[in-house]
Amino acid sequence: MTIHWCGTGLSAIPGLRRLIENGREVCVWNRTTEKAREAVGDLTDNIRAFDMAALSDAVQAGDLVVSMLPGDLHVPLAELCLENKAHFASSSYIAPEMKTLDAAFKDAGLCSVNEVGLDPGIDHLMAHWLVADYRASEGFDADNELTFISYCGGIPKVANDFRYKFSWSPLGVLKALRSPSKSMKNFKEFDVERPWDAITSYEAPLQTAESFEVYPNRDSLPFIQDYQFDADWKVKTFVRGTLRLNGWADAWSDVFREVETLEGAAGDARLKEMSDGFWIEHAYDEGEADRVVMCVALQAEKAGESVYHKTYVMDGWGDERGTAMARLVSVPLSMAIDAVLDGEIAPGVSPAPHQPELIDRLMTEVGKLAQHVTVVDHV
Repeated sequence: MTIHWCGTGLSAIPGLRRLIENGREVCVWNRTTEKAREAVGDLTDNIRAFDMAALSDAVQAGDLVVSMLPGDLHVPLAELCLENKAHFASSSYIAPEMKTLDAAFKDAGLCSVNEVGLDPGIDHLMAHWLVADYRASEGFDADNELTFISYCGGIPKVANDFRYKFSWSPLGVLKALRSPSKSMKNFKEFDVERPWDAITSYEAPLQTAESFEVYPNRDSLPFIQDYQFDADWKVKTFVRGTLRLNGWADAWSDVFREVETLEGAAGDARLKEMSDGFWIEHAYDEGEADRVVMCVALQAEKAGESVYHKTYVMDGWGDERGTAMARLVSVPLSMAIDAVLDGEIAPGVSPAPHQPELIDRLMTEVGKLAQHVTVVDHV
């Protein structure tokens, strides 16, 4: 079984190196072979120029294709896997087009595992752990009122005036600013057209309590079912969102105002121009430490009093091993790949695993990748 790892960008390398170092048969594909050699050439010479036709010729039944390429290539690569009877894996969100392939993957006895990086990924593992822990707790009652929050952000370890730095192309961040979000607030659906219309303050229970700016991201509502909430549970608040340094909204106010005016092809062109400028002005310097903060919490209340309230907390930063972002995106993905090849994940299109033994295994490793990982009990 060969792992065909496609893409050797900044967030891919630690997990890729882990697979090679652990003895997996890996073929590395990248648009620029020189960049791939810089990243893993000390470990392997099985490096090829990425090309869909060449990849299709190389993939054999039982192999696995990893996509760390742009999102519009995930589904074509998954379809290539089905044609070649191979598995697929990525750290990205499951697109609707990927979901439509679920039956085909199941019928073929193959896996398409996605959403198993940082966010999405580690946040899913934390959420599943909390829900299972709540079900087993003395405070569990189907009539409780539930509040679920999940916030994650990549931020500079040393704050700057812009209150942010980019660890990869800023275009994705800018596009996300144009995306509406859906969440639950006061038992009702809460729709927001632009993130800056719903920025609130969040006190994170880190080793030293620290406040951040947070806002809803994407559509949180499908994850109520994905996280295995019962249909009759009373969900007061449910939000998955993005975390930023305090002062971010003020520092980005001019960006917000311009993004709000952009439309059509001309708007997309301007976004690309802004992205290129930000990459020059606000990218991490060589060796500069980044930081990742994640807080996932579940609270249950009865008659206005907390009967269960825990927060799964992670705080990690760049060190001699490289960036926190790269470690926390690619290593969980590499562990999910191991689980697929070892037959521990069922066929079909799926997100990060929810099985307790796999959650424990991955979170144990996350505890080594980040500097601070713990569960805070607030009751």
